[in-house]
Amino acid sequence: MIAPGAWTPVAVVLLPFLAAAAGLLLTRRPWRATPPGAVDRHAYWRASLIATLPTAISMVLAVWLFAYVWHYAPPAVTPPGASAWNDRTCVITATLPFTVDTGGIPITVGLRVDPLAALLAVLVTVVALAVQIYSVGYMRDEPRYPSYSAFISLFTSAMLLVVHAGDLLILYVGWEVMGLCSYLLIGHWWEDRANSRAAVKAFLVTRLGDVGFLFGLFTLGVAAGSFRVDEVIARAPYLPTPVLVAATMLILLGVAGKSAQAPLHTWLPDAMAGPTPISALIHAATMVAAGIFVVARLFPAFLPARPTLDLLAVIASLGMLGAALAALAQDDLKRVLAYSTISQLAYMAGGLAAGSDLTAIFHLVTHGAFKALLFLCAGAVIHAVGSNLMSDMGGLRRSMTITFPAMTIGLAALAGLPPTSGFFSKDAVLAAIEHSTGGHVLTDAAAWLLYGCALLTVAVTGAYATRLWLRTFFGASRVHNVGLPEPEPGVAHVYDGREAPPSMLLPIGALAVPALLLGFGGTELLEWPSAVTSVLVALLGAGVVYAAWRADPAADPARVLGPLRAPCEAAFHVDAVYRRLFVTPVLWLAGVVARADDTVVDGAVRGSGRLTLAASGALRRVQTGNAQLYLTGVLTGVLILVVAAVVLG
Repeated sequence: MIAPGAWTPVAVVLLPFLAAAAGLLLTRRPWRATPPGAVDRHAYWRASLIATLPTAISMVLAVWLFAYVWHYAPPAVTPPGASAWNDRTCVITATLPFTVDTGGIPITVGLRVDPLAALLAVLVTVVALAVQIYSVGYMRDEPRYPSYSAFISLFTSAMLLVVHAGDLLILYVGWEVMGLCSYLLIGHWWEDRANSRAAVKAFLVTRLGDVGFLFGLFTLGVAAGSFRVDEVIARAPYLPTPVLVAATMLILLGVAGKSAQAPLHTWLPDAMAGPTPISALIHAATMVAAGIFVVARLFPAFLPARPTLDLLAVIASLGMLGAALAALAQDDLKRVLAYSTISQLAYMAGGLAAGSDLTAIFHLVTHGAFKALLFLCAGAVIHAVGSNLMSDMGGLRRSMTITFPAMTIGLAALAGLPPTSGFFSKDAVLAAIEHSTGGHVLTDAAAWLLYGCALLTVAVTGAYATRLWLRTFFGASRVHNVGLPEPEPGVAHVYDGREAPPSMLLPIGALAVPALLLGFGGTELLEWPSAVTSVLVALLGAGVVYAAWRADPAADPARVLGPLRAPCEAAFHVDAVYRRLFVTPVLWLAGVVARADDTVVDGAVRGSGRLTLAASGALRRVQTGNAQLYLTGVLTGVLILVVAAVVLG
């Protein structure tokens, strides 16, 4: 096999960045006037070419790196409590010929390629390319498509920098650029107040977590005496446990923000306000995957920090079950998938807490494939129906003959049904969690809580995946307002949607293949007793929803939740609690400050102005411009002085 050079990972990261720069600089021509709101077709096609071609080349290079690295240093199956990824050899290192001198620990500007980085780079580039191609059709009538596609390229480059970074602070640069890109893309349609609010919320919540993340990286790097990833990984097991606990707890705060885990998960469902392809990118391959990746990358630092793993287990337990219940009650198709993402990421966090970074990353990769597929299929459905609500859908399997089987594969993978990829990866995580109940990695209480919630979540996942499938594709059509001409009087007309254009169907078909077959690459991780249990539990949840739907196909099967439906639909009112605890006091304090500013600061300014006006008014009376008054004043003054001299003399 031809060995890639040190330039290869640099090109993988740099090509999408150059595409972003070119997309922002070269897609507009000031001498070609375009009416406001109109689409500049020349800029549109130029932007689509600039967006897709460099990403495609980056994907080819990433696949080349992956094939080479996995040929010479494949990850080994390790028992829980050992790092499967970081014990492997770093095959390729690309260090630029300079470091940043900070006066203390230097920052090394460089990239590294090992099995973990190579695998994640393939996931990122494949999904990013699928999203770029899909967006060519989805955003065809969008006047701001050039900037949109450029920001996707920048987002891709930032995630690739996180994946390949050889220094923790270089990783942090990519981490923060992703936060900026998410803000710009979620708020792409900023004219809608809900979109701009969602973008600001995502930015602020993730920034809150990033404060802890940065301090955690500083703590870990200073304790290890280096910010180089290789050296931190090698020295972490020998650092004092209190230092590791403090550092990993702080890092976990940033992970909770980026990967939308409790208590910083509330931004992700609102992020559905952005374009659907962005949801696929954020939820599958970039933003939310970054947190799980960082824990796996620094796993040797987390393993000795048992309190951190216990906390991660509790967070994962609450997140996976709570988000799954919330997904079961949503009517918005994209919000169902958003809460599903929170739940599945919690599964990965549970695998990490159980001490198995191999199964967590395995599920991260398969989830990236089938969740990107689900979001792109959801975009095709919304494109056809003109609504996000499942109550406006139904019967679409008759007309969406490509989207329907593709989404069926994605939902089966989400539910963990064989032979899809999700069956292999989810059951591998569940088996790792089951093994953690032996007390080797977690305390018994945390391990049993995690295992119990994981099994319940399997049932709820099967339930909401089945509900989405039935409500969208089966039963009578509830499609309205599709932009078609009104039928002639007296002629019955039922429209069941229309299939997406080829530019949208191509990535859907391409992603359906790994969503179906990718799991066979991890058959050695499958444990049949756990797998059989998982499938039976998922089928139980699916069966309950199917029975409810058969009893009344026109009604929502979410009624099986009974009195829990309202709190589940409101996601257990976490947003309302945060508003009462944090937003309302801050707004009240802002009002107090505003009143104090108006009374004290502005009052002092206004008072000084009034004093100046009063003094100038008094002075103005003296300066009348009347010469007789001036002469009278002078004579009066002289007379007073003469009288004073005579009297006092």
